[in-house]
Amino acid sequence: MTNIVFVGAGSMAEAIIHGLLEENKVSPDSICVMNKSDQKHLQYLQSKYQINIMCSEKLALQKADIVFLAMKPKDAIDACKDISLYINKTATIVSVIAGVSIQTIESYLGERPIARVMPNTSASVGLSASALCCNDKINDLSKKVIINLLESIGTVMLVEEEDMHVVTALSGSGPAYLYYFAEQFEAAAVLHGLSKEDARQLFFQTMKGAAHMLMNGSVEPAELRRKVTSPGGTTEAGIEQLMSHKVDEAIFACIDAAQQKSRILGKQFE
Repeated sequence: MTNIVFVGAGSMAEAIIHGLLEENKVSPDSICVMNKSDQKHLQYLQSKYQINIMCSEKLALQKADIVFLAMKPKDAIDACKDISLYINKTATIVSVIAGVSIQTIESYLGERPIARVMPNTSASVGLSASALCCNDKINDLSKKVIINLLESIGTVMLVEEEDMHVVTALSGSGPAYLYYFAEQFEAAAVLHGLSKEDARQLFFQTMKGAAHMLMNGSVEPAELRRKVTSPGGTTEAGIEQLMSHKVDEAIFACIDAAQQKSRILGKQFE
């Protein structure tokens, strides 16, 4: 049995816990959770998922095979200092803290198997696009174990740690960009007479269908666009407006700003 401890009990921790149990990856009694102060939320998680709450002696940390670091970045250093007093020397660390490097974690928890994962909020519905990087203390078997666990919340891609900044910008923050587009398309359709409910349903289904077409993988995005853009037609008229308003430049600037911010935030912990 794999004993798992979550340090931090926010929405991402709950999404992973839900996925692990929903997919029968582990049993509830093998999961223990702790956080800084919100005892009421811990009791909620215990009641909902039948998992364990960390005792004051932190015995679960001493027996843990895998420790998920799932606290807010601002609490990361203090939390690592706290658990370093109890965590066993063979436990593997899996960090979901944005911006905190493996080297920083090593400086507080020692040289040990450490992985970083960048999921996104779609983990709550089992559809996260997660990127994973590992230090050289994690062997191939351990990687498979971690990937197997994380696949309970979506897909997992192995990347180099340096690429985690652009991953954060693209897939970590990506859902918010799409929600922003959804807001604007919905508002534009309402302006032209559709009800909010109809506009939302039509656009959501359009996004879902387009995503399925893209994920089919046999046709490049540009070719899919060309196939539905008839010369002199309505789609061409819309695309021309997107191009004239330099939406492409805005998207490039969006990704650049987000990955730069990831680098800046990461330096705070070095």
